[in-house]
Amino acid sequence: MLYTHAINRWDGSGATVDAATRTAQLEGGGLLRLPQLPFAFNDAERALLTPAVLEPGKKNISYDLARDRLAGVAGDAALQSLMHGMIRRYAQQSGALVEAMFPHYRGQLRDGRTSFRPAEIEGRVTSPKKDDTRLHIDAFPATPVQGQRLLRVFTNVNPNGRPRHWRTGEPFETVAKRYGRQFDPAPALQRKLMQMLKITKSYRTVYDDLMLRTHDAMKLDPVYQKSVAAEHIHFAPGETWIVFTDSVSHAAHSGQFLMEQTFYLPADAMLDPAQSPLRILERLRGQPLLN
Repeated sequence: MLYTHAINRWDGSGATVDAATRTAQLEGGGLLRLPQLPFAFNDAERALLTPAVLEPGKKNISYDLARDRLAGVAGDAALQSLMHGMIRRYAQQSGALVEAMFPHYRGQLRDGRTSFRPAEIEGRVTSPKKDDTRLHIDAFPATPVQGQRLLRVFTNVNPNGRPRHWRTGEPFETVAKRYGRQFDPAPALQRKLMQMLKITKSYRTVYDDLMLRTHDAMKLDPVYQKSVAAEHIHFAPGETWIVFTDSVSHAAHSGQFLMEQTFYLPADAMLDPAQSPLRILERLRGQPLLN
């Protein structure tokens, strides 16, 4: 479900809907569209709007706010400094935005990676599991979330007037009934070894294993990709949108130049934890999944 909000500042100003309603929309599988909230570049930063700023082999530039660490940038010290300031500002403004829009989450959100994506999606050659033009829910092979939610803020910053074309699919519980109940998770010893060998950054719980298998099964199912009911959305330059990408199935079909910020939220910090993927999968499978 798509919900449009009149917020026009990164401090949350302009809201015409109360915070509880916004939070319920988000947690219920909604995508919150903010068509009046662009991210502003200064004159010097406009030089960053080119794929030439990417290191060879990279599809995006990433920034870790907690460690103040930038990665994936090709360029001299001056360009690195310019990129650092721009992407750090987006991280900080996104943090202010979600705290203003969803005060119930204050003190519970943890900053994830910030990314700048100057490359075109359409036509990118990649493996099926990494092909984000296929409908999927987000689950990361190397970064287990252990039940935490993936809350993400996106902004189309295309300087050439091109929209970002998304497709959204069926509700998470429908996806979970289709895929999430059919797998046996990997044995605990195997998942522990993956952590010890640094294949994963932390322990992959049963939940993480099931979410990753669901992500892969969706992308590898050509019949599903072609037949599932889906909604096409075109985000114009200057638009921002917010969504839980671990529960809203989505695909990015085309577009170039995007800012994105990820936040992690404990499932129990939600207004309604029963709507989290963790609790839905536990209910469907009849067992706890954080072991």
